[in-house]
Amino acid sequence: MTVQQQPPIGIAPDAKHRAISYRTTGSGHGSIVRLMSPSDLGHLIKPFVFLDLFEGESSFIGGMPMHPHSGIATVTVITEGNLRFEDAESGAGTIDYGGVEWMRAGGGVWHGKEMSVGTSKRIQGFQLWVALPPALENASVDSQYLESNVMPEVGPARVILGAYQGVQSPVRAPAGMNYLLVTLPAGQSWTYVPPDGHESLWLSVSRGSLGAPGLVTAGEMVIFEPGSGAVTLKAMHQDTVFVIGSAEPHPHDLALGSYSVHTNPQALRAGEAKIAEIGVRLREYLRTPNPSASVPVFK
Repeated sequence: MTVQQQPPIGIAPDAKHRAISYRTTGSGHGSIVRLMSPSDLGHLIKPFVFLDLFEGESSFIGGMPMHPHSGIATVTVITEGNLRFEDAESGAGTIDYGGVEWMRAGGGVWHGKEMSVGTSKRIQGFQLWVALPPALENASVDSQYLESNVMPEVGPARVILGAYQGVQSPVRAPAGMNYLLVTLPAGQSWTYVPPDGHESLWLSVSRGSLGAPGLVTAGEMVIFEPGSGAVTLKAMHQDTVFVIGSAEPHPHDLALGSYSVHTNPQALRAGEAKIAEIGVRLREYLRTPNPSASVPVFK
């Protein structure tokens, strides 16, 4: 992963707004680019601790293996194309632009097969992890599959997590953080004013380019300097799609496992023990396959 601490030469920073302090294009893994991990930039903007940008032929989703998590929630947002979801408790449907899968892993879960190829040949989107507070990091699993027509809008923004300008997301996320999906037509500007206390601020572009005020191009993630100021963003030469997140700083250390993020080593040990126990049941299930049944989220 390449991380630059200073903005490149481009549009000069506006002293009235927050400057970019870090930027990265991440590291590629086939159809997935890892822009942030808990062991690198995640420490700077926690509770946001992990971000992948995925893009490619929709068929790659079928190769996603079952894998475990604890201590975090995953937020999957589609920016192009569509995927089908199927879950024993939530039913089935389609998630396209602006649709969301929210999965609070809590004390432990295995997942990876609840999403499958939809009707589009290509797919693009972001998967974000957020670190959970102590009251939720070892709590029960909570999943939501929200089609785009139920996600509220404020101007050019879909409110994925949190509340913005009086509009509340239906996602059952902890308070104190916002996550928006924005599409700006070429040449148009939009100002994001973080709520009080949201000192952490970042964005990532999936298509097009932004003046932020430094230029941010597709595939980049940038982190703004801590503070409370607004950012004014302009779509440069074409329609631009990006996600932006802000939050109150997560006041806990990050205790890291292979697929887990907790606030302390004791909580991490409990989560990993639960993951191991669920894994035993999952392997037993897979030894007796049922062609007519989808692999559920194991919890």
